Amino acid sequence: MDFERLSADLRDLRQRNQRQALVIGGLAGCLVLSLSSNLMLLGAVRTVVVPPTLNKSFWVTDAKASSDYLEQMGSFIAWLVLDVTPSTIDWKKEMLLSYVDPAQYGALKSRQEVEAERLKRISAATAFAPQQVVADELSQSLVVRGRLRTLVNGHETANDLKAYRIDFGYAGGRAHVVGFKEVPYAVR
Repeated sequence: MDFERLSADLRDLRQRNQRQALVIGGLAGCLVLSLSSNLMLLGAVRTVVVPPTLNKSFWVTDAKASSDYLEQMGSFIAWLVLDVTPSTIDWKKEMLLSYVDPAQYGALKSRQEVEAERLKRISAATAFAPQQVVADELSQSLVVRGRLRTLVNGHETANDLKAYRIDFGYAGGRAHVVGFKEVPYAVR
């Protein structure tokens, strides 16, 4: 039996075990660091939601959105509801309904179907030109003010200043339209 050879092998095995212990310790440290950073992010989730067009940066959490998001989303919703012709109202109605809160879906669908039939029957079109959008981050709503122009058979029948309030709710990290109604036109 070669004592020196056995001692060298034993020394080599001990060095290998020490290197493996250092690697395992480093991996355990990385795991603890990853776990602690995940725990710190727990409850502070921000969902990235992309509105139809991006004009400004914004943020969205599970319960509310920034006023910039409300402005962009509200302008899009107002366009879907108020800027329609007999040929575009059906697809705009379907697009709008994909953003509506499930509790309000039936009522808004009925309202839009009645409006679509009326526009088609009298061959009317409406065009809304927003002039002011005021978002309220606390109530998650906004008021959009502008000029609503109505044309029947190509002839202008109305050109009035109007204001509409759009209320938003959140479910599953996604904004939903909870309400859309005309309000008195009063400039803030």
